[in-house]
Amino acid sequence: MTWAPLLLADPSPSLRLLVLRDLLNRSEDDTEVRELKRLQEEDPLILKFLALQNGDGSWRGGEGGGAVLGSLRLTAQALMGLGYFGLSREHPAVKRGAEFIFAHQQEDGSWPLVSQGAVLDGANLSTIKEANLSDIKYHMIPLQTALPLLGLAWAGYATDPRAEQAYDWLLHEQLARGGWPSGRHREKYIFAAGYRRLAHSKFGCRTNTTAAVSALALHPRRRTSQAARRGLDLLLAHEHRQAHTLGFEVARIIGAERPRGGFTYFQRYDVAQVLDLSWRIGASLEDRRVADNVQFVKDLQGPYGLWTYQRHPEISRWVTFDLLRSLSRLDEETDWLSREPRTPFQPYPKKPRRF
Repeated sequence: MTWAPLLLADPSPSLRLLVLRDLLNRSEDDTEVRELKRLQEEDPLILKFLALQNGDGSWRGGEGGGAVLGSLRLTAQALMGLGYFGLSREHPAVKRGAEFIFAHQQEDGSWPLVSQGAVLDGANLSTIKEANLSDIKYHMIPLQTALPLLGLAWAGYATDPRAEQAYDWLLHEQLARGGWPSGRHREKYIFAAGYRRLAHSKFGCRTNTTAAVSALALHPRRRTSQAARRGLDLLLAHEHRQAHTLGFEVARIIGAERPRGGFTYFQRYDVAQVLDLSWRIGASLEDRRVADNVQFVKDLQGPYGLWTYQRHPEISRWVTFDLLRSLSRLDEETDWLSREPRTPFQPYPKKPRRF
């Protein structure tokens, strides 16, 4: 038995639709594809998302999860899920959600920092409006724009002129070495905590870089840009593979995992997510780091061609679909070129003793 009948037996019409289109190469005018598009309106996974949308187009947290993130973050997270399921930007719920996010965009293309749960010194979100700006630790965090932009990109708005302005803002904040920082206090960069340090980068933050690269990877033109490639190159240098985190990002996007965390949002290094970024941006299997990720994933594949997501086995077929799509689209030869040495990465390296 292969993976195909197991995936096509899933109760979600959205998953069956993605399998037919992305793995079995069925065309849009295929009879079964058209039927599954109609059935999507009744998909429990989609209905669960739609039930949490407010009248103004924003989203609220469900079952007590994510309530502290704020409406912008929750709306962006919902658009990621709906876009992943395959709903287009023409869907009424998607359109209203996107307009809610765009309505809060600032003139420079970014989104407000404070409204999304900024990391502050000695202040909380309820009193931040009264705080003196000199008391704020971060005046800029790339996540403030990367996460709303990621939601918009998944929903099909990557080439919207307003989103393009946000991409330009994000690229302006990229470090010279290619990654993105934790943030700035005025014009001074702030070091990233050890658990999210970006390999081979002084100020680079793995969370902020992952968010920025993920947004770039969903843009039809910018995904193969030098900025996206340099960011991915630094992420590949992390080389930290754990079986229990494989597929975490897919689980969060479809709603199985709670969307929470600021700097800890991309704390887990998910090899499935890195492989997805690799094929979208154009990394080659000639890169040994990419090849090693592929081998790591293949070694975890079950006897029936599926991968098990340990925390929520019920979504294992979604994780399997995502991994199969990545494996089928990685090329053996591209114009990908890595500039990063393969060196062991330690989040908290030990300092040598003087004596």
